[in-house]
Amino acid sequence: MVGLQDEFTRTGFVKFSRDERLLSWLEHAGPAALSASRDEAERAVWLDCEGTWFIGVDALKNDELGTVNNSGPLICDAMDFIEQLGQTRPLHKGQVSVVWPGYPRPRKGESEAALGYRRNRDAAHLDGLRPDPETRARRIEEPHAWVLGLPVNDAPEGASPLVIWPGSHVIMRDALLPLLENIAPEDMDKLDVTAAYQAARKRVFETRERVEVTAQPGEAYLMHRHMLHGVAPWRDDVKTGPDGRAIIYFRPECAGGVAEWLNA
Repeated sequence: MVGLQDEFTRTGFVKFSRDERLLSWLEHAGPAALSASRDEAERAVWLDCEGTWFIGVDALKNDELGTVNNSGPLICDAMDFIEQLGQTRPLHKGQVSVVWPGYPRPRKGESEAALGYRRNRDAAHLDGLRPDPETRARRIEEPHAWVLGLPVNDAPEGASPLVIWPGSHVIMRDALLPLLENIAPEDMDKLDVTAAYQAARKRVFETRERVEVTAQPGEAYLMHRHMLHGVAPWRDDVKTGPDGRAIIYFRPECAGGVAEWLNA
């Protein structure tokens, strides 16, 4: 997988072809994920955008190896690649992200400007940078090691696909590193990085190509932790079943915190 490592270093993204081992895991994990998205208690917490997005954080009740619903551990080409990178981590409970036709509608409490950004810029963001509820200042509070996406059901093009900007991981890191390299590790998650983050995001929009990624069950994709990414609006002419477009995401955190997260 040397070629894939070069691609990942250069673009910050790798998509993996259909994998029978992953399909076997999905025979168990897929129904568990969809069941979670239908659960009334989970929906009360995670259904947003006027019923067009089930956010589903920690909704998949897997263990640290990815075992859920008698699936056995998550073993697939993507996980093999992560191991080759030396980035194997205990898995948290997976996110079950489900989108339906009509997305995006306003999130609870979302401003017109924020909704416009969601519609026009795919709500592009860098995972782990959480805005303060009152000041909106962004800090690196969840330093993820990587982001792995595992499609659960068939998704036609235009069904709110993942959006990426290949190469954006370099721009984002180069913008944030100078702010943090002289900060004590224990204080790095307290620093407001909003201005540098927004400037870097603007530079990505101006200099990097926007790419929509559609994937099917058995395929997988891995994103670099510094990659800017988002979700496209659902195209009006696209139809789907009652379960919408569902994807399981894993994004384990760096044990070494923000100091480790900053490393390329």
